[in-house]
Amino acid sequence: MAVTDPATAASVAGLTGAPRRGADRTPRRGWGVTALLVLAALTVLLPLYLAVAMALKTPEQAAAGSGFTLPWPLNVASFADAWTLTGFPRAFAVSLLISAVTVAGTLLLASVASYAIVRNWEHRLFRWSYVYLLAAMFIPFPVVALPQVKLTGELGLDNPGGVALLHVLFQMSFSVLLYSAFLRSIPEELEESARLDGASTWQVFWRLTFPLLAPMNATVGIFAFLASWNDYMMPSLITSDQSLQTIPVVQKIFQLAFSTDYNVAFASYLMAIAPTILVYVLAQRWVMSGVTRGAIK
Repeated sequence: MAVTDPATAASVAGLTGAPRRGADRTPRRGWGVTALLVLAALTVLLPLYLAVAMALKTPEQAAAGSGFTLPWPLNVASFADAWTLTGFPRAFAVSLLISAVTVAGTLLLASVASYAIVRNWEHRLFRWSYVYLLAAMFIPFPVVALPQVKLTGELGLDNPGGVALLHVLFQMSFSVLLYSAFLRSIPEELEESARLDGASTWQVFWRLTFPLLAPMNATVGIFAFLASWNDYMMPSLITSDQSLQTIPVVQKIFQLAFSTDYNVAFASYLMAIAPTILVYVLAQRWVMSGVTRGAIK
């Protein structure tokens, strides 16, 4: 007699040892994904370990053994040498100032522009403004590099202030894309109730909508900070005073001058990437929250 109940059939299959469809393929897929994740992690962790190991070795230890050998005894003098030779405090202050202005300007302009576009989507001007901003994402910086250098020089913006302004402008496209997706998930009924209580458009945005954008503010802020802090091409082309260069440019100059002094070079690299790692670790949960909420309406 044939068994027609699905639950009974499943139990009978388990007792008789009959294979269930798809049961033998799931573990294989899980192991494959795990192997890819481990491989991806190693591509980041191994270079990072090499940098830390070389920075903590003496020149004699670096020359005698492999770069992956454990450094012992630990040597922290390379960090002090890198701090002095690269002029790290001044370069750090310039990079921090540019990144702070970039983050603040991007959050302010992108959030306001996205709010105006999303809440006035029925008007053609705002829809075309959105398309215009997104089209700018496909224009690489090298295409407009020479005109930007000429323009900033004529306007007297060949300094860290001009670099921060250009960073804000180049971050607008991607930031507006993120903000627009997130704003569509916020019910307009909340704003309508605030307007019934007498709130103006600016009051509705700053007191109601902008606080609700906190996850996306963290996401946009992190992306803007990383793009500004790690940028090499724009500061090297725009800033005319070499004493006001950012950390990536200073690192490049230092690398060309001290390419054989691996201990000091790797110590300077670690000091340069430490702020980005710290900021991302502290704000990681807000970044993931903003991306996932912005992707789901």
